[in-house]
Amino acid sequence: MRTSRLVPTLLAALMAALLSALALAPQAAAAESKPGDGGPQPIIGGGYAQNAPWAARLFSNGTQTCSSTIISPTWILTAKHCVSGGGLSFRIGSLDQSSGGTVANGVQTVTHASSDLALVRLDRSVSASYARLGQPGTVRVGQNVQVYGWGATSRCGSEINCQSRYLKVANLTVTRGCYDAYNGQAICARPGDGITAGGDSGGPMMADGVQVGVASTSDRQTTTAYTNVTAYRSWIQSVAGV
Repeated sequence: MRTSRLVPTLLAALMAALLSALALAPQAAAAESKPGDGGPQPIIGGGYAQNAPWAARLFSNGTQTCSSTIISPTWILTAKHCVSGGGLSFRIGSLDQSSGGTVANGVQTVTHASSDLALVRLDRSVSASYARLGQPGTVRVGQNVQVYGWGATSRCGSEINCQSRYLKVANLTVTRGCYDAYNGQAICARPGDGITAGGDSGGPMMADGVQVGVASTSDRQTTTAYTNVTAYRSWIQSVAGV
């Protein structure tokens, strides 16, 4: 798994390289086999998610780009480096990024000044099971957590060629506090049965059923960093009201 930024345009990718050598690469989704038919498996390792009604696939100008969560009827939580291309839309509440669920457009984007977090306001209210956000103390070193996303399924060179059609999940273990792509507070974790790659950016880290992180960086082998949602709860609440 190579290390690069997950942004939707070449210009953004070049800017990202200056900002961080540890961010997830920008990719679009490619067709993949259905679960159970012997096709490529999700994340890198891991398995297919069975239930994630708060999951939302992020599209930038119609191109599959990142993962995200819906946290209230009108607000999406994702990574800042996922939103720079504009033209944002989301498929919400479907495990299949190509069909089902609800599609809504982003009409306002608010980014955090010093971390890899972004909030996107939708053009209409969406009824869903919203991701519950963790409070300080929700996550700890040594804890088993789950990460979700539609990103690359293998170290395939150009990760655009191995995106997952279906939402994936993997188990990881929290190792320490660290920093995200913008030097914000983050949670570092090592792989259990999988690790994140390009396209998983912006997706959630869940601990005991609540979201504690947003995917920011990954070396695709030993370590991934998720911006610590619990450290920025006051900012999220000030913008999105949750």
